[in-house]
Amino acid sequence: MAMLLSACSEQAEAPVETDPPPLATMAPSAAPSASPTPIVPAFTAPLTGKGVQGPIDARPYLVMINNHPKARPQSGLGSADLLYEVLAEGEVTRILAVFQSQPLTGAIGPVRSIRPYFIDLAKSQDAIMIHAGGSPDGYAQLSKEKLNHLDEITNAGSYFWRDKSRKAPHNLYTNLEKLAAGIDRKGFETSQQGTVRSYPFIQGDSAQPAGSAATTLDVTFLLKSYKVSYRYDSGAQRFMRFINDEPHTDLNDGKQLAADNVVVLEAPHRVLDDAGRRSVDLSEGGKAMLFQRGKAREVQWKRSAVDDPIRLYDGATEAALYPGQTHFLIIPDKPGLGERLQFG
Repeated sequence: MAMLLSACSEQAEAPVETDPPPLATMAPSAAPSASPTPIVPAFTAPLTGKGVQGPIDARPYLVMINNHPKARPQSGLGSADLLYEVLAEGEVTRILAVFQSQPLTGAIGPVRSIRPYFIDLAKSQDAIMIHAGGSPDGYAQLSKEKLNHLDEITNAGSYFWRDKSRKAPHNLYTNLEKLAAGIDRKGFETSQQGTVRSYPFIQGDSAQPAGSAATTLDVTFLLKSYKVSYRYDSGAQRFMRFINDEPHTDLNDGKQLAADNVVVLEAPHRVLDDAGRRSVDLSEGGKAMLFQRGKAREVQWKRSAVDDPIRLYDGATEAALYPGQTHFLIIPDKPGLGERLQFG
């Protein structure tokens, strides 16, 4: 786990600034100099595209984060490489936070339980799963496939803690140090085997995305009383996240969550039982909308195999992401994007 902790602590090297030449050395008739070529980092993080000081092949952690109103604001979400948001039981969503390359010394949580389609997303990133409990089908899959996971209830309780300022089950936390210790104790493989999961990223800050203007977007998963919104901040060149029109913040630093890329995709959902547990098909692909730098365009999401992450395609070409954090919002295909997504 030293590799993961090292990767999390490393920062991109800043470009070296140089003073311009004295005016006396410049010929009066000289044409204006061209804009400097952007410095491309020698190494970039696979899931964010941000510069790092060395290659990263560490397996990420995928942490199941409680998104009940009593669990907000959560801790650590602003430091994740990726966020997935998807329905759990009934009308409640869960946020799955993927940690691989960004530094974080604070808490992560509140942590909640696992489901088979959460496991599917973890396998797509070759991630070690972090959770507290699970559905019967989720536990059965973990056992049958012998998947690497830390569960506060069954195998890793000492690597979590309860915060007395909140009531259970909205008060269970962990951090990267405890997770590293638990994974080391379990002897889990910490490096990705074979090809490291990554995305294509846009190089050059001046590059503009295709699509139509879209500075606001609102997503309703099921309940009209629960709305996720993003508002584009042109200064930061990021989409700021809101829940029910209130800023969604990270408890660790009080900062509002923001995304450099927002993906809203539809997938088949099926309710399995009276408790509202679901099956979500994340293998077949389908329609999606990609929001970047105040623009929106329709794309297709696809997965080539169970160990390949969700990818976005514009025709035959994989759509590139802007470096930074990406949010994937997964909604039911019925009624789908036409009813559940509003933007403009």
